[in-house]
Amino acid sequence: MALTASTMLPLGTKAPNFHLPEVISGKTISLSNFADKKALLVMFICRHCPFVKHIQKELAQLGEDYFTSDLAIAAISTNDAKNYPDDAPESLKAMATELGFKFPLCYDETQETAKAYTAACTPDFFLFDSDRKLVYRGQLDDSRPSNGKPVTGADLRAAIEAVLASEPIEGEQKPSVGCNIKWKPGNQPSYFG
Repeated sequence: MALTASTMLPLGTKAPNFHLPEVISGKTISLSNFADKKALLVMFICRHCPFVKHIQKELAQLGEDYFTSDLAIAAISTNDAKNYPDDAPESLKAMATELGFKFPLCYDETQETAKAYTAACTPDFFLFDSDRKLVYRGQLDDSRPSNGKPVTGADLRAAIEAVLASEPIEGEQKPSVGCNIKWKPGNQPSYFG
């Protein structure tokens, strides 16, 4: 496990489209599934990473809290399932079911979606406005598995509330940190490492 930070994709970047299978239903999910929502949160997560495990209940709570709001949420796992079987679709399906995710969890087998978003770590968060332009990329909050700070989701929740209220997102956007994405051998993007 290499401690890795977000690439901090430039604000204003248009949300890259994707067509990925959702692990519970098998249905293909794309940006068009969320066209009626004012904001879209794309999260790159996985099952085995201790940084994701540390916040997984808060991720489920985000889905619960914003389920009837104008925020759409899509979670994507992109790790190499051959070398990390906990991150294979069947295992992700169990995770989504156990945690009661109210949002789709998709599997990016080719890892092309992760590259399009310049996702670097798990967790990695990308929040887009109604024009699907990037307005926030950064951490959930200041909590980490070993620092004793409570998991609150404060940074991400403040950004979500601002975009839903059509207000600018205030304050510094601190990079998310976590385990590096587990790229398939030979598939590492130029921004990795």
